[in-house]
Amino acid sequence: MPLPSLYLSGDKPREWNITRAAAYGAVLGIVAGLLKTFGLTHQPIATSVPEIAGAALCFALLCAGATALRNFIARRLIWPELQ
Repeated sequence: MPLPSLYLSGDKPREWNITRAAAYGAVLGIVAGLLKTFGLTHQPIATSVPEIAGAALCFALLCAGATALRNFIARRLIWPELQ
C-alpha cells in the first residue's frame, strides 16, 4: 500500500469551501470559550458572552484565512493546468 501522500486520486481536484471552514472555526471558538468558562481545572472563570463570541469570530477568521491560503497555493502551484 503506497503512502497516503504519494497516492494520486482519480477524482478531479477541488478547492476547500471557505464558508464551511469558517463555520467549523466558529464552532471551535465557541467550544474553546466554553472550556475556558467551565474549565478543566475545576475553578470557574468568569467569561462573558462577548468573549466567547470574540473567540468564535477569531477562530472563524483563522480557519477561513487558512483555507483561502490553501486554495491560493493549490491554484498557483499544485493545479496550474486547471486555470
